[in-house]
Amino acid sequence: MSDSVDTHGKKYNKIMLVIVLLIGTFCTVLNQTILTTAFPTLMKAFDISTSTVQWLTTGFLLVNGIMIPVSAWLSNRFNTKWLYIAAMVIFEVGTVLAWTSPNYGILLAGRLIQAVGVGISMPLLQTIMLSIFPIEKRGSSMGIAGVVIGVAPAIGPTLSGWIIDTWSWRYLFGMIVPIVAIVIILALLFMKPVIKTSKPKLDWLSLFLSTFGFGSLLYGFSSVGNDGWLSKTVLLSLFIGVALIAFFARRQFKMDEPFLQIKVFGYKQFTIPTLLTSCVMVAMVGVEMIVPIYLQTIHGMSALNSGLILLPGALMMAVMSPVTGRAFDQVGAKRLSVAGLFLLTAGTIPFVMITKQTPIIYVTFLYAVRMFGISMVMMPTTTSAMNALPDNLIAHGTAVNNTVRQVASSIGTAILVSVLSNSTKNQMPGKGLLTSEPLLYKVKALNATIYGYHAAFWIATAFCIGGFIIALTMKDEKSRKVGPEKSEKSEMKGESNL
Repeated sequence: MSDSVDTHGKKYNKIMLVIVLLIGTFCTVLNQTILTTAFPTLMKAFDISTSTVQWLTTGFLLVNGIMIPVSAWLSNRFNTKWLYIAAMVIFEVGTVLAWTSPNYGILLAGRLIQAVGVGISMPLLQTIMLSIFPIEKRGSSMGIAGVVIGVAPAIGPTLSGWIIDTWSWRYLFGMIVPIVAIVIILALLFMKPVIKTSKPKLDWLSLFLSTFGFGSLLYGFSSVGNDGWLSKTVLLSLFIGVALIAFFARRQFKMDEPFLQIKVFGYKQFTIPTLLTSCVMVAMVGVEMIVPIYLQTIHGMSALNSGLILLPGALMMAVMSPVTGRAFDQVGAKRLSVAGLFLLTAGTIPFVMITKQTPIIYVTFLYAVRMFGISMVMMPTTTSAMNALPDNLIAHGTAVNNTVRQVASSIGTAILVSVLSNSTKNQMPGKGLLTSEPLLYKVKALNATIYGYHAAFWIATAFCIGGFIIALTMKDEKSRKVGPEKSEKSEMKGESNL
């Protein structure tokens, strides 16, 4: 493993390269959710409203989502070593800025700069792992990557709550600064150019359409929770986003050297796993957001304690991701996905019957079962999708897959939060009852809130069942790789069997 060769024919230490890659990307991806339980503290520190502080996460995810499509062009254009180092330096600058920020504006700027680094490093991790490992070991390598991509955001809320209660919110950023600095130094020594590059021209119109198209779409979905589906802002943002993305896709098909290869969707065995992963993301991210709200609203738990309830599930995913990665190399993605979706569905259905009396240990167990199932689906299906593509399209496939997942996360959160809010609102008793019979009003208001959670979890269950049906249509085979010629001539004509 230590005798691998880079694009210049020079030997490099693959183990150290992977370690540097994983630690650095873990730090960057962790920042997606690390402020989740810090909002009340930041609102007091900077005297800002909930809608204002929310931009620390919304803005981060927007910039992150915008950068992911660009990452395919960057990885094809620039040396892997210096692209990764540049991503980590950008992230470090943003982290230092956020750590030392004297006001909210500087803190937000630091978060947006961080997001640029994350948008480059996260897809680059997958592209490198798929490039440096042979086909028969890709499942195992992507399983290791799954620990970073899946677990880092999952432990963010718990870690955030602990740091806020123990020290200051600034330590959320300060603790990362020295680690990233060490990663940058190690990257100078051990990161190597492992992906062949060319000099594709940057199509500025495609960059514009991609940036504002995906940015507008993600902004629209992220605004649903506060403004509702019928808000002019939401509808206009979604319309502009869809229109610009449609123009973007049409332009890519006409270009000799596309900014992003949309034709990867012509490979059926790429499209089906990508669609499956999207369903799982909706079910995962939406529930991941609603369960802490349920625990804090219904059970009166603190942010830290509600985050601790999610921790066993995060640890379950950390333990199982490498295991399911190795299992993929042996049995393929279909069996793992079907079994994983069964567990995910079985772990979600009981949530539609939760009440105020539901034991906390029961919620913890069910959430862990869900994460166990998700660990059997996410990285194996992603690896299966990438294996369906020729090597020259892996960077584009990774960018497309990550972009779809990012949009699915936004859609999932928007749908479940809106269903929760609307269902609760429709079941709320009239204000007159509050005056005449306050105790009865309190009981009915609680029941209305519980009803809202039931409705939201029914939606999550529907996505789980949809994913299960899609999993049944996957090809039943192990690690697979098609050559460029066969891929172009047969798979894109639909000759591969479902």
